[in-house]
Order: sequence, then structure tokens, then C-alpha cells
Amino acid sequence: MTTINTVTGPIEVDRLGFTLMHEHIAVSSWAMRQSYPGWFDRATVVRQAVDALRAARACGVGALVDVTTANIGRDVDLLCEVSERSEMPIVAATGLNWTEEPWLDGWDIDRLVDWLVRDITHGMQGVATGTSGRARAGIIKCGTDRLGLTPLNRKLLQVAARLHRLTGVPITTHTNVAYRTGLLQQEVLAEEGVDLTRVVIGHCGDTSDVEYLEAILRRGSFIGMDRFWHPQIHPTAARVAIVAELCRRGWAERMVLGHDGDLYSDWSAEALDQHRQGARPWPFCKVATEILPLFREAGVSEEQIRLLTVANPRRRFERRGSD
Repeated sequence: MTTINTVTGPIEVDRLGFTLMHEHIAVSSWAMRQSYPGWFDRATVVRQAVDALRAARACGVGALVDVTTANIGRDVDLLCEVSERSEMPIVAATGLNWTEEPWLDGWDIDRLVDWLVRDITHGMQGVATGTSGRARAGIIKCGTDRLGLTPLNRKLLQVAARLHRLTGVPITTHTNVAYRTGLLQQEVLAEEGVDLTRVVIGHCGDTSDVEYLEAILRRGSFIGMDRFWHPQIHPTAARVAIVAELCRRGWAERMVLGHDGDLYSDWSAEALDQHRQGARPWPFCKVATEILPLFREAGVSEEQIRLLTVANPRRRFERRGSD
């Protein structure tokens, strides 16, 4: 039986069940946390996250993939505590977020790989767990956004590709559909020798452009319909409709779901204020409680829903190797 690394140790992939494939417990600035006491209230974040994940379990969610990378605040010790207390398996990510950062310019690809591969082979942040000795990453994150395929973004895609080739761990991405960057990501990853069937191109539900989405799918990748927490980017009705249409076209076996939600974020003053006031809503039940009924109304079958929620995520992780 194939196992997958979670933050509390390896588990058999069949234990994942209904898996949310693109989420965040906490997105934060390590520099601000270290510089300003009170910026990050860890105890409150943990308490709220445990409550939110227990609620998600009650809604039928079996596992969650947290794609927060080290340079946007991945806190492995926090993830371990939240996972243990909520009894929700959490798969954590290595890789680097797309954001342009001056320090990255001075590092070549393979030197970055030498550091990041340790997240998979030796463990993240030196955090010990009771079951595996070390909390290891189970997925690789990379991305491009409004800046397009900059030299730095290309470098970070190449880092992800080489991490994958070394370890066999699957890749998931962040994209901006307005710039059709999913296709550019596929080009770079393919140039690096990545089997594109091992890749999830993320945030594809932000568009209703079937031509664009089928171009990605025809190259073999899965697509992430993984932003149901963000109707302001693309309306929920449109997100549901494009999933239903792709199911009708025979692509149900190549989509995964998520919210791209976060319980804590300091990326805006408003988000941070919401958290401090206890007004930050819990994002991890919406797909199970609101979106799946809408899929059914749109004609998505129960078999297709099981593919989207259970079988497809399992397939992302049960296949090992880089070829």
C-alpha cells in the first residue's frame, strides 16, 4: 500500500478520503512575527484552526493539503499541533511561492534544491512527530501570477521540477488565469523532464474559458477547481457551471477541489483585523456543504463527485516516482 507524508507521519493513501487539495491554515510574514510581539497570536490561531478542522471532519472532509510554503509563513510546529488535536491529516508543502524576493536572485537552482529537498527527505524545520520522527512534506508548490513568467518565476518552477525528479513527490501550482500562466508552467516543467500527469495546475476554476482549460488537460495535467472561497474573483455559479461542463466533456477524472481558504492571514490589514476580532470565517466546509449540492443540481453524478473529492486526490499521491 502506498503511503503519503503528512505532518504527523506517513499514512496509507486510502485513509485520505474526501481531500481538499489547496488550502492554508495560516499565511503570515515570519519577519513581522519575529519583529513585533503581538503580531501573531499563536494560541488563538491554533484554537480556531482546531475548531475549523473538527467542523470540516464533521462535514465529511477526510484530509487537507496545506500549500503554504516557507516564504509565506509555513509553520510546521503549528500544523502538527492542529493536525493532532483535530485528528485531521494535513499534507504540507515544500517549494517556494512565486512572489519576487530579492534574496532569491543570488541563489542558483540546484543550491535551492539542495536545501528544499530536505523538507521531503529529512523533515521540515526540525519538527519531530510521534509517529515518523520528522514531519515531512508531501507535495511541492510553485507558481506564477500577474508578473507572468519572470526569470525568477522560471527558476522557481525549475526548482520544483528538480525536487520532483529527485523525490517523486507530486507538484501543485498557483496560477493567474488572466495571463494563461498554466500553459507556461506546463512548458517549463516539461522542459525539465516532468511527467505532466504528476502536476495539478491550480486555480483553474477562476475562469470559464473551456478552450484554455482543455488545452491544459490535453497535456495530461490535473486542474485545480480549488478557489470556492473566492466568489469575488469568479462567481460561485460560474465555478460550478465550468466543473459541470468539464464533467459532461469527460474530464471528471482530472479535476480536484479546494477553497484556497485561510484561517489566518496578514496579507492585508483588514484580514488581520478580522482575525483579531474573531470575525475571520472558517473556510473548509463550503465545498462539502454548499458546493456539492450545487454540483448535483447541475447534473454532476455521484460517481463523478466521488472522483472529484476522493479518487482523484488519492491518485495524486498513490503514484510514486518521477517518471
